[in-house]
Amino acid sequence: MKVIVKTFGELSNTELYQLMRLRSEVFVVEQDCIYQDLDNKDQKALHVLGVKNQNVVAYTRVFMPGDYFKNTSIGRVVVEKEERKFGYGKVIMEASLEEIKKRFPESSIELSAQTYLIKFYNDLGFKTTGEEYLEDGIPHIRMIKK
Repeated sequence: MKVIVKTFGELSNTELYQLMRLRSEVFVVEQDCIYQDLDNKDQKALHVLGVKNQNVVAYTRVFMPGDYFKNTSIGRVVVEKEERKFGYGKVIMEASLEEIKKRFPESSIELSAQTYLIKFYNDLGFKTTGEEYLEDGIPHIRMIKK
């Protein structure tokens, strides 16, 4: 899997379509969660694409401090179901963390994690903060990496 980082304006129509399709496939269909994925925040984000055989199979979006949370943040972490066995979730997160380190070296990193993924994020250096809450009907918890 090759990792590519682009601003919204740099995304090709095909890349944008593929990342939106992947997000919908996992967050709406697979997780059976009706929510508004297109939230007018993609335009501010850096898009971290994991591409395999010319298809987006893994993805995150990164926000600079103040654009989503007070800190730099990562969201919409997703890997195509058939590709999860290859560890691409860790690969795309490590690439996202590296990009943040280059662009915003002094910032802590914050995310809103689905609670069943706490160990995954702990292994990447994130610590839980606060209480569990529901986001779009799914249990989440805020996590921070200093």
